[in-house]
Amino acid sequence: MKNENTVEDANANSNAQVMVRTYSAGVHFGTLSRRESTLAGMEVTLVDARRVWSWAGAASLSQLSQEGTTEPNLCKIPCPVKSVDLVAIEIIEMTQEAVDSLVRIPVWEA
Repeated sequence: MKNENTVEDANANSNAQVMVRTYSAGVHFGTLSRRESTLAGMEVTLVDARRVWSWAGAASLSQLSQEGTTEPNLCKIPCPVKSVDLVAIEIIEMTQEAVDSLVRIPVWEA
């Protein structure tokens, strides 16, 4: 039986780029491939995801997800991962402007 909360084909959905806030794993952005309400909370899988270690040039995640950053050199966003499973407390649909802004940020390495 299909779960109505599961996104089956995120690649077919042009609005599948999301930013996810978690309780303990920080903030990530990527392509939403699965979203399911479970006893643990809202479980999501992102593909081609990057963690937002720190950011500047946006007042909040809401602004970052809609406008991107005005200070890309001050942001720390490590390398992308093929996929990551997260328990989300906030899922924000991103604009293409924000996605373009964030993917241009060079990979941060410690």
